[in-house]
Amino acid sequence: MKRATITLIIFTLLSGTTKAINKGKTAVSKDTIFTPASVLKIMKRVGDWQLQSWKTDGFKHKKTDWTNGALYTGLFALGQTSGDEKYDKALIDIGNDVNWNTGSNRLLADDYCVGQTYSLLYIKYKQPKMIGPFKQQADSIASLPFNESLEWKNNIQKREWAWCDALFMGPTALAYLSTATGDLKYLDKAAGLWWKTTDYLYDPQAHLYSRDGSYLNKKEKNGEKVFWSRGNGWVLAGLARVIENMPANYPGRQKFVDQFKDMAAKIASLQQPDGSWHASLLDPDSYPIKETSGTGFYCYAILWGINHGILNKSQFLPVVKKAWIAMVTSVQPDGMLGYVQPIGGSPDKVTEQSNEVYGTGAFLLAGAQLYEYIGKHKGKL
Repeated sequence: MKRATITLIIFTLLSGTTKAINKGKTAVSKDTIFTPASVLKIMKRVGDWQLQSWKTDGFKHKKTDWTNGALYTGLFALGQTSGDEKYDKALIDIGNDVNWNTGSNRLLADDYCVGQTYSLLYIKYKQPKMIGPFKQQADSIASLPFNESLEWKNNIQKREWAWCDALFMGPTALAYLSTATGDLKYLDKAAGLWWKTTDYLYDPQAHLYSRDGSYLNKKEKNGEKVFWSRGNGWVLAGLARVIENMPANYPGRQKFVDQFKDMAAKIASLQQPDGSWHASLLDPDSYPIKETSGTGFYCYAILWGINHGILNKSQFLPVVKKAWIAMVTSVQPDGMLGYVQPIGGSPDKVTEQSNEVYGTGAFLLAGAQLYEYIGKHKGKL
């Protein structure tokens, strides 16, 4: 690469313009993006873009929707990382607007994804109203047998965690409520249902999840099984967040840790040369552009594993460094994160302009873990 090109790239990053160049293949220097100030700066740019988007255009989805539920986790992490109360205030305002209720379908995991952020806010502010309605709902969930087959028919997703995305939505909400209340019955239910879904959708040879029962035998163009990037990103991020709420001596915790390590190793092996994971994990050539929601959840979960001593730093740190570069170079000058696959249930195409709120949430979760890591290691990466 010519010296002029390198100079232009460095200038672009230093000026704060991190728009993707050549579809994420931009060469960047660790000195420009792997510092606490730089990580926090781009996190705030992305988070502030989202807040401004709400002010300008309103909410694209219901405030209790799973899409926003995933975003709220990232905004909470940004508030913790930055110390800026405006992010908590935005979340508290949303909670007050919906009277701290979840979605209308009481057993659909998507509809109570927001519960994890309600619990996090309660842990911080100790206002009972923040978890009151969800606790009543979770009491009901904890009492039910959940004994139906997970076959993808008869709207089973409204009654069981029958699709892999649910493992970010449901068990995390119950696990954080256990931490908030000190009552392990919610975590116990989350753990039991986690393994029910896993027994049905997890391929132990591939170390990956099918999206739901309808994908168990589907194949990509290259003949490989269909394993969706964001779907498995939901799972790996969900694993991290469930384990985070397990006491060190919790029965069965090691089984979760073992699965987390197995999946993380598999995911790392599937990273593409551009640092991202494409929409299809085993047929990336059919979707040759980076996809930032799956990439964001992988970057978050792997960094969380490093920060908690579960994953080996020397093995996994190069993975997250490349992933962070892929994400940073997907942020446009105004703070919008591009290359986020739209709502769906299988691999699909993305563009530089593709954005959804859950992608923003994943980016912020990853940034918070990266900031924590750099802080622990005195600015060294």
